[in-house]
Amino acid sequence: MAPIVELRSVAKTYHTPSGETKALEDLNLTINQGDFISIVGPSGCGKSTILSLIAGLIKPSYGELLVFGSPVTGTSSKIGYMLQKDHLFEWRSILSNVYLGLEIQKKLTDENKAYANKLLDIYGLGDFKNRFPSELSGGMRQRVALIRTLAIKPEILLLDEPFSALDYQTRLIVSDEIGRIIKRENKTAILVSHDIAEAISMADKVIVLTKRPGRIKSSHKIELSIDNRTPFKSREAPEFREYFNTIWKELKSHENEQY
Repeated sequence: MAPIVELRSVAKTYHTPSGETKALEDLNLTINQGDFISIVGPSGCGKSTILSLIAGLIKPSYGELLVFGSPVTGTSSKIGYMLQKDHLFEWRSILSNVYLGLEIQKKLTDENKAYANKLLDIYGLGDFKNRFPSELSGGMRQRVALIRTLAIKPEILLLDEPFSALDYQTRLIVSDEIGRIIKRENKTAILVSHDIAEAISMADKVIVLTKRPGRIKSSHKIELSIDNRTPFKSREAPEFREYFNTIWKELKSHENEQY
């Protein structure tokens, strides 16, 4: 099976009035259909830049970036991007917020509206369709944000620290819920996180980046001896602490590298 995302010797340099900043250098990464990849690394190492490149929001300075076998030339409806904040419009109902991506893409058909409503019903928000974001908890708002992303039927989900604004308990619950939804919908997902435990619990593979300019330092295939794996149950696996300690040591191994 051909990979759906390929980064071949990709580099990204940002140009500013004060000079150049190398964010990424010689980055090689392959992602296959159905993979759930987490990316961790020191602050400023280019984690979010990787998502922006894949989404077509920015272009690489060097190297080749392919999605579904073709060079990325701009944004695509095949890619959904979920950011740190939910970015729900407070004056729109929950249902109207979920329709937003479809409106922007001019795909607000009866079929797609029915699909969006079905997602809200399946994932416990059917009774809140006519409510407003201010009436929902932080965790529920993040679920709405994911459903808004899923409503456009993307094949790849990009998740840029989507739980960072939540308190710890809510973060655990919502990451578990969203992990289940992604698996159930059989989406390919790439998660950027500062939380090592979160990265391990949700992903099939964890990519560790070096300090800026970011390169791939290591890759860990996550194999846990538990049945019916969920993000929450993953933390109970005997191998979990070993993965955590290994990745933690890698992130701390370079002098002056901050995480």
